[in-house]
Amino acid sequence: MAASYSLDDLRYFCTIVKLGSFKKASINLGMSLSTLSRRIRLLEQALQLTLLNRDAHRVTLTHTGELYYDRYRKLFDEVECIEQALCDEKDQPKGKIRISAPIYIGKHFLSAIFCEFLLQYPDIQLDLRFSNNLIDIEKEGIDIAFRVRNPAIDNWVIRELKLTHNLLCAHQNYAHHPITHPKQLEEHPKVTCLGLVPWQLKNQQTSEEYSFNPNTHVRLEVDEIQMMKQAVESGVGISYIPDYIALPLIEATKLKRILPDWQSEGQPFSMLYRDRKQVPYRVRLLIEHTLQHFNEK
Repeated sequence: MAASYSLDDLRYFCTIVKLGSFKKASINLGMSLSTLSRRIRLLEQALQLTLLNRDAHRVTLTHTGELYYDRYRKLFDEVECIEQALCDEKDQPKGKIRISAPIYIGKHFLSAIFCEFLLQYPDIQLDLRFSNNLIDIEKEGIDIAFRVRNPAIDNWVIRELKLTHNLLCAHQNYAHHPITHPKQLEEHPKVTCLGLVPWQLKNQQTSEEYSFNPNTHVRLEVDEIQMMKQAVESGVGISYIPDYIALPLIEATKLKRILPDWQSEGQPFSMLYRDRKQVPYRVRLLIEHTLQHFNEK
């Protein structure tokens, strides 16, 4: 059977007991004394119980009233704590932010940003999930996700942060016959990385496009960019490497480009967050902090 009274009336009852009088409770609740008295009478009528003894000087609990108060005050105290926590979450820089990002690109682009943010906001905690697996960010309760390329996710905002390109590289001392076209890569040892095949290439001079599928003479297949980088640095073979990794190694003469006129189209590195008006304050702060960092680049 559905209750014929409201939880609001029970909350009013608990407030009267907590403050010790109808008058103080009416002020606290922002309602008239007569309205409050009427609501308590309706509550008692619905329960067919007397909860309060009233006299000219004070309000006391009946035995039944004590039982109701002991049970329901805990509920309303918990609700009050939740409401306060939600209010703090909305207006104060505190709480936890759950973040997902690919392992190497997360370390390369985001580590310094996150550390700087944590130093600036000591009451915010970051829960970082670095993984090369494409996790279900909704199911995992992720607040902010970082991705290479733009996935289509309903009700999520996508903010492009940076364009990256993949380059063909080998060890600086790698000896090879002159390669003039990507199809000649078939004859050479290669290192591949899961998620970076096929090798999509475009000639920057002629605009010719070529999709190379490295399926012969593959010396090493990995699922993590750091290992791919180490293998190419060691001279294991040619690989298709993101420019943010390759260019510093080329400048340091540890690697060299193969087919320097060829590279991938720009791959967007993006930040994703839920498309909603009431983004928690702490999450909005990290979004703004990240955007500012990349805008300054």
